[in-house]
Amino acid sequence: MKLKPSKIVAVGLNYRDHAAEMKMDIPSYPILFLKPPSALIYNNEAIVYPPQTKELHYEAELAVVIKDKIRNINEKEAPEHILGFTCANDVTARDLQRLDGQWTRAKSFDTFCPLGPEIVPGLNPDNLAIMLYLDGKVKQFSNTSNLIFKVNYLISYISQVMTLMPEDVILTGTPAGIGPMRAGETVEVEIEGIGRLKNVIINKHV
Repeated sequence: MKLKPSKIVAVGLNYRDHAAEMKMDIPSYPILFLKPPSALIYNNEAIVYPPQTKELHYEAELAVVIKDKIRNINEKEAPEHILGFTCANDVTARDLQRLDGQWTRAKSFDTFCPLGPEIVPGLNPDNLAIMLYLDGKVKQFSNTSNLIFKVNYLISYISQVMTLMPEDVILTGTPAGIGPMRAGETVEVEIEGIGRLKNVIINKHV
């Protein structure tokens, strides 16, 4: 599995429980930000803990991979433009996020967007169990039924802001339970019907 997206579009605060733990109001519309394609890594590749941060966090997410070029589509059209779904980890330098007051630097380091283990078509994205394990211990456990803004709505909404290209990736948000990772630990994201994305955290590029 290797993708060449023009962009990775992510949605912040898209689970009610996560907004609560971040002490932020429930958004009335999707909060969008971008991660660069250079952040991509895949199953069994290493997440690098950069020296600029002291607070590296995991965020388990359902990722949507776009099939073709779309612009200004409606919700009903959205499913026919989905290549498939995969697991994602929206790795975040939480201290830099607080420091900067916006999210670009905190979420854009190389290796900060693990995807995998494969792209699975034909799933119902509105009712999938999603879990995150850190060294085998469950840290996040939820279901995509708890999304504030559902997948088809997100695709339509984003397509009205920017043209989505083949292999572009949409990260749909993370549930409650976010927390720190340390070098030497193993983080795994598991989503029902897709499988498990596994990455280790290391101190520097090798």
